[in-house]
Formats: sequence, C-alpha cells, structure tokens
Amino acid sequence: MRFVFAILAFVLAALMIAFGIAQRTVFLEPASTSMSTTVEDGSAYAVIDGSALGAFPGSQTITVSGSDSVFVAYARTADIQAWIGGDEYSAVSLDADTKSLAVTTTTGTEVAPAEEAEAAPLPTDPAGSDLWLEEVTGEKTLTTTISAPEGISVLVASDGTAPAPTDITVAWPTDNATPWAGPLIVGGALMALIGFVIYLLGLLHFRRSRRPRRNVPRGPRMPRLPRVPRPKTIKASEITGPRRSIGRSMIAVPLVLVTGLALSGCSPEFWPTAAPESTGTATATPAPSPEDTEAPAVDEAPQPAVTVPQLERIVGDIVDLTAEADANLDADSIATRFTGPALEQRLANYKIRTADASFAATTALPDSPLTLTLPQQTDTWPRVVMTVLQSTDEASVPTMALVLKQKSPRENYLVEYAVQLEASAKVPGVAPATIGAPLIAPDNKFMSMAPNEVGPAYADILLNGEASPSFPLFEAEGDTARTQLGVDYKAKQLAELEDTGTMEFTNAAGSGEVIALATNDSGSIVAVSVNEITTVTAVNGKATITPKEGPSKALSGIEKTSKGIQSTYGEQLLFHVPAANSTDKIVLLGFAQGLINSVELP
Repeated sequence: MRFVFAILAFVLAALMIAFGIAQRTVFLEPASTSMSTTVEDGSAYAVIDGSALGAFPGSQTITVSGSDSVFVAYARTADIQAWIGGDEYSAVSLDADTKSLAVTTTTGTEVAPAEEAEAAPLPTDPAGSDLWLEEVTGEKTLTTTISAPEGISVLVASDGTAPAPTDITVAWPTDNATPWAGPLIVGGALMALIGFVIYLLGLLHFRRSRRPRRNVPRGPRMPRLPRVPRPKTIKASEITGPRRSIGRSMIAVPLVLVTGLALSGCSPEFWPTAAPESTGTATATPAPSPEDTEAPAVDEAPQPAVTVPQLERIVGDIVDLTAEADANLDADSIATRFTGPALEQRLANYKIRTADASFAATTALPDSPLTLTLPQQTDTWPRVVMTVLQSTDEASVPTMALVLKQKSPRENYLVEYAVQLEASAKVPGVAPATIGAPLIAPDNKFMSMAPNEVGPAYADILLNGEASPSFPLFEAEGDTARTQLGVDYKAKQLAELEDTGTMEFTNAAGSGEVIALATNDSGSIVAVSVNEITTVTAVNGKATITPKEGPSKALSGIEKTSKGIQSTYGEQLLFHVPAANSTDKIVLLGFAQGLINSVELP
C-alpha cells in the first residue's frame, strides 16, 4: 500500500510541476500590448497625441523607423503645438471605435510673435529646443520608453525638412504575472519529496518482512531427522535488485526538483503579491510627473513656462556653453544664449581681453544646483523665468541669479540678466515652481515704486547719494554697489583726474527690458538695467588726453585725443520691491557692472 501512495504522490507532483511550468511557458500571456501605424503623407513632423499614449495604463515604449535619421521628443501638448505653429503635420491619435492608431494630416496654428521680435527665419529642425522635456535621436530606427502623464504628447521627425519616419509603434506593458506558478512548482517538488519518503518507508517495510523469523521456544525433544542439504541463502538484493542504485537515483530526482525548480520560482512574477499601498508621490524619471506638467486644478491660472527638470537641462547647457565661450572669447557662440545687457557686458569683455589678456573675465556662471526656480505663469510668448545658482562652497563660488527670456516657441531661452547676488541678500518668498508667478506690468502702481522707475531712481542714488530724493526708499545696509559705484567712488575718480581735463557723470536707460515677477508678499522681484556714462573732456580743447592702458583704450582704439572720451558702463540690477502698503524698503538683491563702450567725443 505504501508503494501505491508513493506512486500517487509522484504522479501528483509531476502534474503540479508540469502545470506550474506551463503557466510560465505555453500558457504565458504576452508581456506587452502594442498598436502600430504608418505615416505616408510626407509631412516633416508627426505628433503622437496624449489620447494615443494613454490608450493603456503604464509606461509607453515608442519604436520609430522609416527614415535615415530619427528624432523623438516629448513635451506638453500645448508646447509642441506652439513649436509646430502653422506647419503641416501628421496627427497620430486613438480611434476609440476600432481601438487602433489613426493618422490625419493637420495644419497647426501660427503663434503670434511678440511685438518686439524681429522677422527672422526660424529653425525647422526640432533638435535642441528648450521646449522639450526630453529628446532622443537615432539612425534608421529608435526605441525609447517614457512615462507620459495626461497633457503630454510626442513629436516625431527626421531633420525637420525630410519626411518624418513612416513606421510608429506604441507598446504598453501588461501584467502577465502567474502567481500560482511558484506555489505549484514548489508544492510539486515537496510532493515528490513526500512520495520519496513514502517509498523509502515501503521499501524498509518490505525488507523487514523478508528477514528470517525468530526461533520458536524449544518443546519436547523430537527424534533427529535425516540431515538434508541446507538451501542457499537468498540475499535481499537478489529479490529487490541493487538497492543502493535505486536509492541514489530516487534521492537525486526530488533534490534536483526542490532546488532547481524552487529557485526558479523566486521571481516575483511566480508568486501572489498584495496590492501596493499608495504613497501619494510621483516617481516618473526622467519623464515628468503630473506635478511638473500641470498647474493645480484649484484655479485656472496658466501653467508655468517651464518645469524644474526642463530648466535644469536648459541652464546646464547654458553654463557649459558660457564656460567654453568665455575661455575662447567666442562672441558668435555666446550670442546664441545671451541677449540684452548680459550679452553687451560679455562681448565688451571679450574685446578687452583680446587686446589685454591680463584683464579679468566676466564672472563665470557656476556649475551649481538651482536653489530657486520662478517661471512665469503663461501660455503665450514671450516667456520669462528667473533662477538662482548657488554652490555649496559659497566662499569661492559666487551665487548667481539669471533672468532668461524666450521670445518665441522655436527660439531658445536667452540670458538677459546675469547678476551676482549680494552676500546678505535674502530672496523673498515666491510661489512654487509648479505654479509659477505672473509677470508684473512695468508701470504697475501697486508696488512701493513702479518697476520701470526703480532703475533710474537707484542710478540717481549712485550719482547723488543722500541728496537723491529716492535715497530714503532704498535699503542702504548690505548694499555693496553703493561702495563700489556710488558717490565716494566717483569723487575718487575726480580727485585722480589731471588738470588738463574735466569729468562728468550721467545716467541713461540700459538695453534690458524691465522684468518683474510677483512674490508672495504682493511685491515683486524686478530686473532692470541702467547705463552710467562717464565723459572726460579736454580743458579748452587744447590739452591732449591719453587713455590709460586697459579697457577704455581697448574698446575705443584711441591712442590720444584732444576732444575727449566717453565711456559707458552697463549695470544689471536685481531688486525686491515691496507692495505699496508695506513699510519695507526696496532692497538690492544683486548687480553686475562692466564697461560696455568707449568712444572719442565728436
């Protein structure tokens, strides 16, 4: 009977193991589901809409092929539509009826350019645009995986001129876990082990039943019988076969099953798992989380111009380019990422250093983390964003504030202001980067001073000191610009001037746009630029003025003159302007100053 039970256990073990293995082989469901389509209209761009990306839950694996070069980028849908503008493109969307991808040829809507933007040919190649949250390129074919939340689309192109890749496939992972495969395989191995034990017990019982019985107690002495030959003793091995070989083989089978199959079932897909608890946090990396791409639903304010990861990539590119351009005095390269007063200062510095290599370079942009990101709330262009780069080693690496501006969707962000923050500067509280801040009008009267009046008022303080009417409105403590550029500094210059000339100081508006972003205290952070003009004139026009070796001579190219020299110093200024009903003063947060022009008087 023991042998019957052992056989039944072995049969049951084989069935359990076979069914467990079958669940991971012949019965295994596909690991993903996919939809494919072909783009044949010859458009330079194809856009995979968010409805297609969200057809199934989970991350999206996009495979694109059909052109020599392949470009894929994902971004907010509105940004992709703005970049395409009025061009024709292939819209890839989900057909809800057939549950397949549908392709339609569509013409985009042109974004109205900013009034101050100059008519210039815009790039057609989407590679390198600041609007993309992530981009990848390849040759012939490309496969990438993203986790796109609602409101995200994917742009597919070749080089913006040639037709876009023709073959597009979107795949989603499916849950093909087999939670009972592991228990069946391990349970079958255990059942085989139980059958083997039953078999050993039956074999032992059989051996015992074949042994000679004990002698019966002696009774009355019987007569001696004739002696007959003793039969040959039959060994147990001659009845059951080679016991040792059977035992070893039967031990090997369950051991192999228990170790090999049990170990093969250690993967999580082989076992039942409890539903994970919700943590309430997004883990989409490098793809954006909904927090990074959508404004809160509480109000209907426009979305922020950029996300934090997007700005980190943009600023990283700018820092690398600036370091290389500063080292090589590359004016053409720096002009691709700088504009306005920030560009003026660097171009003048390059020209001076070309003539005088010992002249100090403009303050470098630190390769440091972004400690503050304040994008403008806007769905249109131009767009503005302010950020602060602060190194952990503040003693040797200055903290810099950048104000960047993007004029149109196909143009990249340019640095308009790059200022070094004051050591004592405390940036006021601002809205989170996921919300952004509205742009304040330059003539806004709800501040203690209208943003477009702040620059001229502060320049008057530098020129006249306490005699300026604006002196009581600005905080003097911690303001190092007054020490370096103010009345005392100008008096020192006058004292050093020879009797052969006179010196005059005047102010003028700078080339930068007045930019003001709202703060949490109903005030604003204001970036402005002013020019301070120093005019040195020869007395009676008879004396000769010889520029000192250095910046003025390098920019003017004048060896000597009997007329005079006019030098213009550009000043980039960053302020915190409180609300109109506040008793706080206007605080200088940071500044940057440098000679930008020097010419002979007419």
